Amino acid sequence: MEEETKKKRIEEAKTGFGLLSEDIVEKILRRLPAPSLASAACVSKLWYQNCNRILSRPKLASAISLNPSLDIAVQEVLDKVLSEPIRPHFAIANGFGSTFCLQKAFDLLAGKLGSRTPLIVTWANGVMGRDALTNEFREVMGGDDCSDCDDKHMDANSGILLTVGFLPGLQVEAIPLLRRTQAPRVSMADDLVVDIRSYTVLASGCTSPVGIIMFGGGDIDLKPIIEKLDYAMLKETIIVGDEKTEFLYRSGMESKNVCESKKYFSDAVALVFARDREKAHGIGEIQFHAALSNGVSAIGPRYKAASVRVNHRDCTTWLTARQEGQHEILDGQRILNDINDELENRNGGADLYIGVTKLRKCSIEREKPRLMSYLAFHGVMGGDEEYLFVYGAGIRTADYFQFYHSDPNTALTSCSNVSVNLRNLKLDWNSKKGLHPTDVANECKKECIGGFIFACCGRGESFFGRPNVDSSPLLENFPGVPLAGIFCGGEIARGISILNAHGRQEESTPSCLRVFSTVYMVLSYAPASMEH
Repeated sequence: MEEETKKKRIEEAKTGFGLLSEDIVEKILRRLPAPSLASAACVSKLWYQNCNRILSRPKLASAISLNPSLDIAVQEVLDKVLSEPIRPHFAIANGFGSTFCLQKAFDLLAGKLGSRTPLIVTWANGVMGRDALTNEFREVMGGDDCSDCDDKHMDANSGILLTVGFLPGLQVEAIPLLRRTQAPRVSMADDLVVDIRSYTVLASGCTSPVGIIMFGGGDIDLKPIIEKLDYAMLKETIIVGDEKTEFLYRSGMESKNVCESKKYFSDAVALVFARDREKAHGIGEIQFHAALSNGVSAIGPRYKAASVRVNHRDCTTWLTARQEGQHEILDGQRILNDINDELENRNGGADLYIGVTKLRKCSIEREKPRLMSYLAFHGVMGGDEEYLFVYGAGIRTADYFQFYHSDPNTALTSCSNVSVNLRNLKLDWNSKKGLHPTDVANECKKECIGGFIFACCGRGESFFGRPNVDSSPLLENFPGVPLAGIFCGGEIARGISILNAHGRQEESTPSCLRVFSTVYMVLSYAPASMEH
């Protein structure tokens, strides 16, 4: 014991803080920004232990900057998210507007964050978050994509959102979906599933992670990839993200960093969150919770595809169909005339889709195939006296489908339902029912540490007629908590039930890729004393 005390005094003397109590030293360290704290941890074993104690709880930090200068915008969000102690386990940056350059933003951020920190930088149609300078929460839609990084045009709606996460008790990695450049354009979805499973088994001993944030490239069809993941993962695994975007990434696994490779294309990237089987004693439990605001309404009767043709050149499908229970085959124009008659009382235009119920066999590598049922949305292009034209492929003869249209009233009601559900979840966290007596005595309750929002780019203020509707369920229930959101080219929502206006499940057939929806993912933390 005397030897330990002697060593401690020597350490204190080395730091020059020998006359200060350990509590005072820790209070000083807690006020340091992240880079300074990282340096302080290298001073001595005592300081290293203090820094580890400070960084024992999970944390998300997020900020947006609308500065038209990308260099300044990146510096502003970095200064904000690293202004307090945090050890980055991952970083996601989403840029928007005419002055945003994907490669430049990636290079600026990669140089400032640790070389082993998984980093994903994407293009977004807009962002939601707190301003790095004013701390005001904003939903901002972006301008057009920047085709020339040297463009000097200054767009008021340009900027960047940066989110950094520290999640002790979890391991986080960026795992890409790779495609060989010299091979036929066939997705290597099986390889992605195997990579995610292998990483998760090493981290946790389980084949399924607790959550995935995924970004798909804009020129690929992500439906078959998501279907593979849906088949392969446990139902508890939540998958959210942006179906169609542009992205660059850096993985902590050097072998997966092929952004500049001539052998592979990166068609998608998955940020994988897996339990850490070797988490330190005293670390609590992080849980993922998800909800979805639906923004489309079904309209008209169900149809059954009678004939199907795929135009592979532009990835579209031409089809004829029968009304359910009828024998007459209808062409595209007759089908659309009936649907337009149903829509004629609506004010303004509506985006039109068909939701196809698909029953398919699915497997990974040599596993025994399993029958999967899911709902796939396809945008309607139009119709003539022969065919109905829709975007995408994968529809078969005899598949059933129904028309859906974008509907702000449905979306508003759904947002309200999400807010109620999150409020009930929050009340459940604060309830003492079912807790162990020591938990009640210590008043240990779950808390929200942050949230993510993925909204359709067709929503926002122009869709609802007022601002901040998409972010309202999280803002109302978790004010002051770090929130990061983007407007997407397509919303990924796996493992999430849709509730109707009465709070009941709306769809019996799951849909992992949504349209005109907003997906919410909330992270909660239960201190270690709550685990029994």
